[in-house]
Amino acid sequence: MALARVVTFDGVTKERIEELKREIGEGKPPEGLEPTEIIMLHDPEAERSMVVILFDDEETYRRGDAVLEAMPSGDTPGRRQSVTKYEVALRATP
Repeated sequence: MALARVVTFDGVTKERIEELKREIGEGKPPEGLEPTEIIMLHDPEAERSMVVILFDDEETYRRGDAVLEAMPSGDTPGRRQSVTKYEVALRATP
């Protein structure tokens, strides 16, 4: 069963989003982070962001969660507000 790690951030500027786009586009994920998909949502007016990282199973989620928890705060989009684990109940592309 696929799992999602959903994280919300405050203090996320447009400039920081552009930096992250470049960094993610140019690099590969840190060792141990094996997501199937990453989705980043951004509300530029409120400077808030939500990141949804999808994993294939519990094991890849656990490893990815450990990598992300150890990440320095300067590598995140902004100030982390919450982290929630969800089961992916439905995933579709029209």
